[in-house]
Amino acid sequence: IGQECTAQGQTVSETLVAFVVKAVVLDPRNDFNVDQILTKKDVENLIQLCVTRLLDTTNPSLTTIRMQVYFDMNYANRAELLSEQHRVLEGRLAPVVRDITESRPRVQQEMEKVYRKIISYVLLSSGLGSPTDIEVVREVTAALQSVFPQAEMITFISLSKKKKEQQLKNLAMLVTGIRLYNKECRKGGSGIDDLPAILNEAIPSATQTVDEGLSTCHTLAHRYTALLESMQEDQHRYTQLSSFKLKEALFNVRQYEAFLCILLSDAITSAQEVEKMNVQFAATMQQLKNTVQNKVSVDTKEVFPLFVALSNLWSGFQDEILLLSFLTNMTNSLQQFSEIQSQLFPEEVLASLLEGVTVKTDEERIRETMGTRVNVSDFKNREWLFPETTDNFDQLLIQYHGFCAHAIGVKGLTLPGNPAIGILKHREKYYVFSSPEAAYIFAQDPDKFIQLNIEKAKEHAELIQLLDLRHQFEYLAPYTQARNTEKWLMKPTTKCDGSTQTDTHILPPTIVTSYEWNEWELRRKAIKLANLRRKLTHAMQTDLSHMRRENSTQVYLPKDVSTQTKRDSSSNVPRPQIFLEGLRGGSSPTTHMVKVDLTRAVDET
Repeated sequence: IGQECTAQGQTVSETLVAFVVKAVVLDPRNDFNVDQILTKKDVENLIQLCVTRLLDTTNPSLTTIRMQVYFDMNYANRAELLSEQHRVLEGRLAPVVRDITESRPRVQQEMEKVYRKIISYVLLSSGLGSPTDIEVVREVTAALQSVFPQAEMITFISLSKKKKEQQLKNLAMLVTGIRLYNKECRKGGSGIDDLPAILNEAIPSATQTVDEGLSTCHTLAHRYTALLESMQEDQHRYTQLSSFKLKEALFNVRQYEAFLCILLSDAITSAQEVEKMNVQFAATMQQLKNTVQNKVSVDTKEVFPLFVALSNLWSGFQDEILLLSFLTNMTNSLQQFSEIQSQLFPEEVLASLLEGVTVKTDEERIRETMGTRVNVSDFKNREWLFPETTDNFDQLLIQYHGFCAHAIGVKGLTLPGNPAIGILKHREKYYVFSSPEAAYIFAQDPDKFIQLNIEKAKEHAELIQLLDLRHQFEYLAPYTQARNTEKWLMKPTTKCDGSTQTDTHILPPTIVTSYEWNEWELRRKAIKLANLRRKLTHAMQTDLSHMRRENSTQVYLPKDVSTQTKRDSSSNVPRPQIFLEGLRGGSSPTTHMVKVDLTRAVDET
């Protein structure tokens, strides 16, 4: 199929082809039996139908499927996107980290080389400024030397690899915090963009773009719905409008609207996070200013945590810039799938079709049914939920993305459901309706209408994702690597053999040999120890045992050592001769000591 389309100038992805193949097989109008092996003729017919469908660029259904496949392949939520970005950044920095942690410098020149690599790592990991900008490199070097002088390289080299990596991350955060503080004090900050100001301008602009797209979607959806309702009410209108692919166009607009709502929700979340971080950043910066206050020296225990906090907040700003760029690109890319609306229904054509037709907005339809609700007493075996009787009423997971469960299969319309009418709970699932009449009809035989909705989705494969029917068509998932179960298009279940091996004793044994579980044994040992206190140890030695023990010693053999000097000299001094008399006492009661110095003078020797 892909080769046929390429030969006719239309390039398609394998994912799109796989989805279209399964959609064609599933469509009951094509008479394929999925329980039997396809014959050669069936395969040829299938290929022809798929190629025809893929080459029909004027069909809104194909455009909707393309949009769904594109969104499934490219969209990622905040956590997934940031996790992937951090993984990519770590992968780019891995060679630099490896060079630093595995190096063993021994001379001063090699240490200086490693120190320069640390400067490069700090600059690259922070993302503040270009590594080729001399001013930026000087600023980073000065900031690094203030917290990690080159003299501490000897201590750094002696650390383990894991501790080196942790210290590198800490140094990067400290240097980033110092540079941000210097920028605030207008003493540096070269190459650092004002991210908060950029975000404060860019987020409202991105939100406005999405809002404008949603407004256009709403207008078109309301018009298409009004035209489809007029077709069902008037046979003449049906004949007039049957050639137009209004249902496919409506499904396309509703799907585009759903994707824009997801992007708008992400943009609002980003705006809230940025607002919160702006407050925290300003408070941390003010606290840091109050702590420093032109002091010559400051306790590192006070300022280092503040520098790290500034760095983490700035990383949050960088993440929001990345998220905003992703949302903007997704919004711009999705616009190509809505261009078919203006091609099929130019404004003047649509205006002429709408003559005499009343167009109701979703809000107007809900307001018309706000005062009405189903009467629970009319149903014996049905459970209805209402706002005043149900906790977390607004958080219930409504089937079909909140569209009327009756209108989809019966009318082929995506009408907004009004929960105030009553939510029907059927087999642990929740359904809403656009009117009490629709609710009454659906509640009489829910399984029948649920099956009608499934049949409608078989005819229009784009409804599977639009109405969140993936649990009904798990085998219709494209071959994409769905990242989690929240994805609309599920990947097929895969199985593989696996084995694991665990060491018997990972930790060294900690058996206490002196441990006793027996209480009586402990008492016996206690009595024995108590008796020892009153015992004496006797030893004796006899003539026969004397000198019976063998002794051995080891000595170093003497060695001859001699020195030689330039000259020989000698001196001779008299020997001191000092005598003390009277130390033994005498007849008198007091002792009188007399010191007599009989040492000869030096000149007499």
